[in-house]
Amino acid sequence: MAKKFHLPTRMCVSCRQRDTQFNLFRFKCVDGELTPFNGVGRSFYLCQSCLQEDKKIIRALMRQCRGGDKAKLMNKLKEIITDDRKS
Repeated sequence: MAKKFHLPTRMCVSCRQRDTQFNLFRFKCVDGELTPFNGVGRSFYLCQSCLQEDKKIIRALMRQCRGGDKAKLMNKLKEIITDDRKS
């Protein structure tokens, strides 16, 4: 019988759906600035379906980054995602 391996599950902060860690994007906020997770500090996850819906994501980003400019957060998010997809 094949051995089953444990896959860590995480929750999207926008829709609250649980999924494996590998299917989610990981970010963090430092002083109200959105950045990709670099291995240090607290972070949060967003799923692929929520990244396509701007309205749902704005609320989650404002909550996680504790305020900030909506347009600035969304621009930074789109920049991070396009950079991530290129590599």
